[in-house]
Amino acid sequence: FSPKSSLACVNDEHITCFNGVPTMFIAMFNHPDFAKTDFSYMRTGIMAGANCPADLMRRAAEEMNMREIISVYGQTEASPGCTMGEVNEDIDHRVETVGSPFPGVECKVIDPETGEELPDGESGEFVARGFNIMKGYYKMPEATAQAIDADGWLHSGDICCRTPDGYYKVTGRLKDMIIRGGENLYPREIEEFYLTNPKVRDVQVVGVPDERYGEECCAWVILHKGETADEAEMKEYGNASIARHKVPRYFLFVSEFPMNAAGKILKYKMRDMSVEMLGIKTGK
Repeated sequence: FSPKSSLACVNDEHITCFNGVPTMFIAMFNHPDFAKTDFSYMRTGIMAGANCPADLMRRAAEEMNMREIISVYGQTEASPGCTMGEVNEDIDHRVETVGSPFPGVECKVIDPETGEELPDGESGEFVARGFNIMKGYYKMPEATAQAIDADGWLHSGDICCRTPDGYYKVTGRLKDMIIRGGENLYPREIEEFYLTNPKVRDVQVVGVPDERYGEECCAWVILHKGETADEAEMKEYGNASIARHKVPRYFLFVSEFPMNAAGKILKYKMRDMSVEMLGIKTGK
């Protein structure tokens, strides 16, 4: 992905729609050409494929003229969408939720331990069933059985809750959830808090092993150009506003995150790299 080429396309081709993952939008916002790009023809687009901070979507709506921006939620196994926002909804619904189910698609939130459906407002695993769900992984019956249960529900592995008006909010991944001393910590919540720091351009939080608590939080931070900060400053910022057990123990200041070709951040690589960079003994 090239932010320079993308901005040139917006400016020269007068496109009306832009779809991308959050890291692509961040790269464009921080490119020198952003300020001189003509966004007057822009109208809509989709931000999806990863955690989409509400403030980032609002910024796209305001600064890129994407007033009809929405989010789509799903996975490749769901062809690839299950829910989507609607352009005629208010901006809060469009940036703070991933919308409501597509026609013909059933969605619900379940307790990942018991499989019981949870009431609105409670977080659990998002599952979906419908015409869009894959038949299975090619020649991989065991993997298929793990992903799709006997009743045809595709288990996403995502932590989600449903609002009383039928919209879904994704709060993280079951595998990404950090259990620190018995407390469940959700990286997305911590990430969105630290994005309110004016020095922070982007942040990702992963769990790393800890002898005392089982796991601790490690934040990877990319600062805005020209800004400086250290671990003590970041901890002080967190201690002033969020519960102390949610403040990451470690902060790594980096220039980029490991990503795949589609621009998705590879948190499993970040976990392994964090352990190595911090010199944490894993007992292996």
